[in-house]
Amino acid sequence: MHVCTCRSPHQPTQKNSFERVCEILDRFERNPHLLVPILQAVQEEYHYLPAEAIELVATALGLSTAQVYGVATFYAHFTLEPKGKHQIRVCDGTACHVKGSQKIIEALRSRLGLSEQKRTTDDQMFTLETVSCLGACGLAPVMVLDDNVHGTVTPEDALALVEATEQQTDAKEEAQ
Repeated sequence: MHVCTCRSPHQPTQKNSFERVCEILDRFERNPHLLVPILQAVQEEYHYLPAEAIELVATALGLSTAQVYGVATFYAHFTLEPKGKHQIRVCDGTACHVKGSQKIIEALRSRLGLSEQKRTTDDQMFTLETVSCLGACGLAPVMVLDDNVHGTVTPEDALALVEATEQQTDAKEEAQ
């Protein structure tokens, strides 16, 4: 088995220590044909694709940074921004918009202290994204919280789901 000797081009700090990236690269045998699953594993580890990790992956696979960025930005699944522990996606496609998705988005932004530019809470607990379509137009308006689809959501429903998630998170942390 190959041992990764790649290093981040940046000075290592506690925040950008990327030993796990090297482990991921080793697991995929540094095969450039496996770039997508490598990026998926990196994102699973860090909850996004840090610039330093992309550079490290490119170097280790013998690819240009532009090639890796190209793949990372082509697929909607990948994100270059830090995400919260809990992902909220609200559909604002035509059917959802007509049925009031903007009120849901406004209620969530207000409750979480977010804006159109600021999408992740300061405590890194929630990320709110507005998406064009979730493919569930018959359930409009639709919200997805941590991969769980919720249809015919009202602003009150959305806020209750966030509160329940906070309570579950608090209970799990207290149990540890």
